[in-house]
Amino acid sequence: MNIFQLSCSIFMSLVSRFRAGLKAEIGVFFPMIVLRVLENVAQANFQQKMVVLRFLEKLCVDSQILVDIFLNYDCDVNSSNIFERMVNGLLKTAQGIPPGAVTSLSPLQDATLKLSAMKCLVAVLRSMKNWVNKQLRITDAQPHKVSESEEPAEALSAGMPTVQEGVEEATEVSEARPEANGETTAASTFEQRRAYKLELQEGISLFNRKPRKGIEFLIKANKVGDSPEELSTFLKNTSGLDKGMIGDYLGENEDLALKVMHAYVDSFNFQGMEFDEAIRTLLLGFRLPGEAQKIDRIMEKFAERYCKCNPEAFSSADTAYVLAYSVILLNTDAHNPQVKNKMSKAEFLRNNRGINDGKDIPEDYMGALYERIVKNEIKLKEDPLVAPSKQPTNTSKILSLDAILNIVVRKRNDDKALETSDDVIRHMQEQFKAKASKSESVFYPASDVAILRPMVEVCWAPMLAAFSVPLDQSEEEVVTFQCLEGFRYAVHVTSVMCMKTQRDAFLTSLAKFTSLHSAADIKQKNIDAIKAIIAIAEEDGNYLQDAWEHILTCVSRFEHLHLLGEGAPPDATFFAAPQNEAEKSKQGLKSPVLPVLRRKGPGKLQYAAAAARRGSYDSAGVGGHASGVVTTEQMNNLVTNLNMLEQIGSFEMNRIFTRSQNLNSEAIIDFVKALCKVSTEELRSTTDPRVFSLTKIVEIAHYNMNRIRLVWSSIWHVLSEFFITVGCSENLSVAIFAMDSLRQLAMKFLEREELANYNFQNEFMKPFVIVMRKSNAVEIRELIIRCVSQMVLSRVNNVKSGWKIMFMVFTTAATDDHKSIVLLAFETIEKIVREYFPYITETETTTFTDCVNCLIAFTNSRFNQDVSLNAIAFLRFCALKLAEGELGAAGKNKDKDKDKDNKPSKAEGPTFTDKDDHLYFWFPLLVGLSELSFDPRPDIRKSALDILFDTLRFHGHLFSLGLWERVFDSVLFPIFDSVRRAMDPPIEKRESEGLDLEQTEVEVDAWLYETCTLALQLVVDLFVKFYVVVNPLVSKILQLLTGFIKRSHQSLAAIGVAAFVRLINNAGELFSDEKWSEVLLALKEAALETLPDASKIVETAEIQVAQTMQQRGPRAVYFERNESMINLRNRLHYIVADMKSRTAVQLLLVQAANEIYNIHGSRMTATHAMLLLDMLHRIAVHAHSINGDFVLRSKLQKLQSITQFADPPLLRLESESYQVYLTLLQRLPLEKPDLARDVDVESRLVELCEEVLRVYLNTAIAGLPSQETQELSSGWIIPLGSSRRRELTSRGPLVIATLQAISGFKDSFLEKHLKQFFPLLASLISCEHGSGDVLLALSDMFNSWIGPFILKAKC
Repeated sequence: MNIFQLSCSIFMSLVSRFRAGLKAEIGVFFPMIVLRVLENVAQANFQQKMVVLRFLEKLCVDSQILVDIFLNYDCDVNSSNIFERMVNGLLKTAQGIPPGAVTSLSPLQDATLKLSAMKCLVAVLRSMKNWVNKQLRITDAQPHKVSESEEPAEALSAGMPTVQEGVEEATEVSEARPEANGETTAASTFEQRRAYKLELQEGISLFNRKPRKGIEFLIKANKVGDSPEELSTFLKNTSGLDKGMIGDYLGENEDLALKVMHAYVDSFNFQGMEFDEAIRTLLLGFRLPGEAQKIDRIMEKFAERYCKCNPEAFSSADTAYVLAYSVILLNTDAHNPQVKNKMSKAEFLRNNRGINDGKDIPEDYMGALYERIVKNEIKLKEDPLVAPSKQPTNTSKILSLDAILNIVVRKRNDDKALETSDDVIRHMQEQFKAKASKSESVFYPASDVAILRPMVEVCWAPMLAAFSVPLDQSEEEVVTFQCLEGFRYAVHVTSVMCMKTQRDAFLTSLAKFTSLHSAADIKQKNIDAIKAIIAIAEEDGNYLQDAWEHILTCVSRFEHLHLLGEGAPPDATFFAAPQNEAEKSKQGLKSPVLPVLRRKGPGKLQYAAAAARRGSYDSAGVGGHASGVVTTEQMNNLVTNLNMLEQIGSFEMNRIFTRSQNLNSEAIIDFVKALCKVSTEELRSTTDPRVFSLTKIVEIAHYNMNRIRLVWSSIWHVLSEFFITVGCSENLSVAIFAMDSLRQLAMKFLEREELANYNFQNEFMKPFVIVMRKSNAVEIRELIIRCVSQMVLSRVNNVKSGWKIMFMVFTTAATDDHKSIVLLAFETIEKIVREYFPYITETETTTFTDCVNCLIAFTNSRFNQDVSLNAIAFLRFCALKLAEGELGAAGKNKDKDKDKDNKPSKAEGPTFTDKDDHLYFWFPLLVGLSELSFDPRPDIRKSALDILFDTLRFHGHLFSLGLWERVFDSVLFPIFDSVRRAMDPPIEKRESEGLDLEQTEVEVDAWLYETCTLALQLVVDLFVKFYVVVNPLVSKILQLLTGFIKRSHQSLAAIGVAAFVRLINNAGELFSDEKWSEVLLALKEAALETLPDASKIVETAEIQVAQTMQQRGPRAVYFERNESMINLRNRLHYIVADMKSRTAVQLLLVQAANEIYNIHGSRMTATHAMLLLDMLHRIAVHAHSINGDFVLRSKLQKLQSITQFADPPLLRLESESYQVYLTLLQRLPLEKPDLARDVDVESRLVELCEEVLRVYLNTAIAGLPSQETQELSSGWIIPLGSSRRRELTSRGPLVIATLQAISGFKDSFLEKHLKQFFPLLASLISCEHGSGDVLLALSDMFNSWIGPFILKAKC
């Protein structure tokens, strides 16, 4: 035993001091000395195993050693997995002797070994922790304290002589080696080697089950080449391959396997060897298969190779083949204990007679061969003492915590006695020889922390199993301490290495061991687990990431139980949602409650009972509730356990939150996310909500408010989502508490000054807006209004970007369904605009637009008209401030212009263009006022229009042409869009659906006569006022006005004509010749497009009559035709109304033309006059064409009851248009003789006079043609005499004016045109007249003009 202790001590010194130069030797000695003893669980030598365990614990003191071992052996393809085997051996020892196994250990010895193995595992984790801390320069926040259960360092090596100085020197060497060794390889390379090794082991494992598939896998994974030579070398030299499976594969008849077998045998050199020695050499690497055909193929190739190497040995390869079979049979016969009758030498000689081409092999040779086989069995080369195939190679298959916690150590399959020392020594010598043949024996010192990741992947599952099971089953303080220490170290290492799965597995398991979810089961070890959780939070907080949720869940549950223990009223007393009677009766079920809890106060028993119920970690909520009946025993345990919790003070839990300000930038965000999740779970319960975490959120936000803005922005992004969710909670009390907490934070934050152009106040206060929009609770919305009002009024000096979000809140309030909220919000807005307007745009001018949008929202308030009117008045105030250039952007632009031009700015303020920044300010204001013109309230419409146009009139001189164009297109013209669409719906609707025009007119009359007329006049006046700037926009104005004129709605058309005349009257003096031409051409086009058409009326009526005559047939067809008749009737009414409207518009246009000439005739050129005259003439001619169509008139008379048209229908239009046309032709030669000549007034006048007289004569003399009379004889008979007399009377004034015009011509005109007029005048004498005025005018004409001319001609 002393020798073994001394050996371990020497080996410890070698590993510590000289491992860099003894890589191969350590790789051989470690499995032989350490792992061989460690992995023997059932039949272990207690003293040897204790020495080994102390050796391993001592080995972990130097944190560099374990990492170097893993790097140089577990990541080396040619080396054993020393670290992995060590950890798994420790796990097996810590789990103890498997049930049912035969053992030589006493229960006390077994318990001692289990505890020592667990200490070793903890030491391994401690070593890994110290190494990663040293590499990353991490300092412990609070060093671990050594308790009484931990043995001092000296005790670890008791009974094992060591050289302390050697350890210290080894530490120094290990620390200095990374800098000294220039061959240090990056951790990624070793990770690749490790991955290569694991994949190779997977291929070997597959080969040992199915050789052919294993070879395919290894070739595909590029672990071996696909040539027979490479494969044979792999089979010959690779350790871990099953010898039997190698023999099976070599004996296959498949093509590749045959080639590999041939290459395998050819790789041996049998020259000079005895026959049996050659067979021994061949069979050292594999076991012959049991199938005769496979043996035959291998022996056949062996014989061929032996004869090739020794050509003089036998006469042919056949001899060697037969002799090889005989040797194999002899070996089996001589060494198989089941064979009773052994083969004698004589029998062996007899069996092999004549095999050498009919001759015998010399007897001496055969006798010597027999003796050697009998004395020395031909057998396989022994594998290592612990076969690699028995090593666990893939712990990643342990997928779940439950599987980890139920690991069972399997019983060894082999019960062979351990080899003797000679066997061990011989095996070690063979391994040394093998290592010496390897080319690579470089030792790599570990320095990159990334190598720790594969180390953790190897050992985390065994570690978790080793700590979880004892912690769950044992009540011993020493065991508990070691397990909890192991958990702490494991969480630290996995957290620092960002290994989420492993970290969560350890931390979740530890959190479950706190039993806070089942308070009645809490014991002292659970209290210790809670302390471990607190220690992890304090020490490893920067690396926990989302694992903070497990810790904070435990904190929440602890606080809940702590309050129960103190007798404080639970949060549900204040925040529980209203319950129905059924829920109350369920909670009223009696459970046995102890008097000590009754003294805690009324209303708390149900919560104590809920805490006493046992529940699982996942099924229980944050409060630890579970369903079921509470027993007296559970309540007794609860009281005791609540007292046990007093070992942990609340200040220790609170320290987790107060120290959150010490977390780094990433960790604090993870901490906040986890706290929000826990708080959400707390608030989710409707019967027992808790606000502990919510209050802590406010606290940690306060603690961390001084962090840099980048970090604080990330924190607040998480918190804002949380406050939005809670603020919209169905539990009103909780939502109110959350909003008040948010207000406190906002008030605190607004104490900090924000620089210009930053946007964080806006982001900070965004939850108020979202909750305001989403919440259905009136109380919450009102609370938000009051909170925001308080913030803005008390911190107005510090509000910068926050203005935007505040205005969004008030804008949302403006559209609220509750009057109190609207009035409360406007009261604040009114105060802000009146008293604090300069602050709004002090640093960020874009908030001006937000203010405007907010006021516009209040203008639409349906609760109080005074609010709307006041909001409109504030819009005027905003426009004044904007025009004066008091906004930041305008002021800056003004300063830039002043600096650029070196000129003082103009007194009237800045010039606004169509640039984006100017449009951004003006357009929301102007468009908002424009849209109010459609408000159903007359006072609002009028006030909005007044302020809109007053603003444009007062400040329009500051606008550029581009901005004016945008104003007209986007602000002014849209005022009329909707009404024009309403008055002119699609034709299919007007015709098929039978639009009731009269009803539509009634609905919009108020808007037309009050608002539309005023708005159109104001637009025209505005255009005239700024004509110098906006004259390029005249075409758009004309398009607007003519659009009104062309509408089929009479009121709209009349408004358009009036506005057109207003434009020309007021701006005519400013028009250039080109503009005059454009204006008059637009008027002419409008007149031509509104010419009435009576033929459509007749066509529609005829179709209606035809369908009425055919309306016979089945009932269904009748109804279908009846519906068609209704549509036709509606269409007829529409066409009649349209013709009346067009006729009225034509009359207005004729009057407008006369008025235009009266005012501006002196400014017109020949082109302008011709446009005006052509328009009048076209109107007159078109009217006459309808009036002169007697057939059409007759048909219209039949429809007179529907159309209400006189006969002729357009007589007034015809007469007035001719009259104005005649008047203008008479005035032109007198007022502008040159212009008269240019437009050829004389010929126009002659043509007109002749046309008027002929029309009159045709009316007085002619009747309906006989054919038409016959056609209409069957219809209604109109008394033509009386109708014609009325028509003649109506045409009389025009004829009189025409005769007077002719009389006014000079004698030269008479001489020139007497032949044209005299027959017409003579006919007038003979015809019948409607009135005597025509005859008087004719008499005057003959007396004053024709008579003197005839007398003069006779003379």
